[in-house]
Amino acid sequence: MVLFLSCLSVNVGRVLMAENKRFNIRVYGIWLTETHVLVNEELIAGRMVIKFPGGGLHWGEGIADCLKREWKEELDLEIDIARHFYTTDFFQASAFDNSQVISIYYLVHGQLPALINNLVLGERTFWLPLSDLSADTFTLPIDKVVGGMLQRNCSAKMQE
Repeated sequence: MVLFLSCLSVNVGRVLMAENKRFNIRVYGIWLTETHVLVNEELIAGRMVIKFPGGGLHWGEGIADCLKREWKEELDLEIDIARHFYTTDFFQASAFDNSQVISIYYLVHGQLPALINNLVLGERTFWLPLSDLSADTFTLPIDKVVGGMLQRNCSAKMQE
C-alpha cells in the first residue's frame, strides 16, 4: 500500500512549499522451525532478491489480513500469526520508487506442508538453514536488519 500525504510548510501565513509524500507499507511473515527459516527468492524491478514472504498492504485491508492474503496468494498456505517481531524504526527510502518503506514483521506458523510451492512465476521459496542465516543473507536493507536480529536470537537460543 502506498499512502499519499500532502504536506504544506507555512511561514508567516505564506505557503512556501507543497509536496506529496508516500508511505509504502509492507507486511512479512517469519516462519521458523528448530533448524530453518522460510525465505523467498524473487525478481523485483529486474533484480533478484532474497526476502521474507509477504508483500504490500492494500487500501482498506488490515495488517494481519494482508499477511494472510499474501501467504495464501503466493504460497497457498494458511498461516497463524504468533506475535509481532519488528517494525521499521528508521527512515528507509524505497529502492524501487519514490516512497518511504515501513515494514512490519510477524512470527508465523501453520500446518507444515510436505512441499512448499510458490505460485508466482519466477519466484522460489525455500527453507534456509539457521546455521546459514545472517544479515547478509538478505538483499533489502530492512530485511538485513531483521536477518541480523534473528541470527542473534537463534545464536543465543543455541547457547542456552
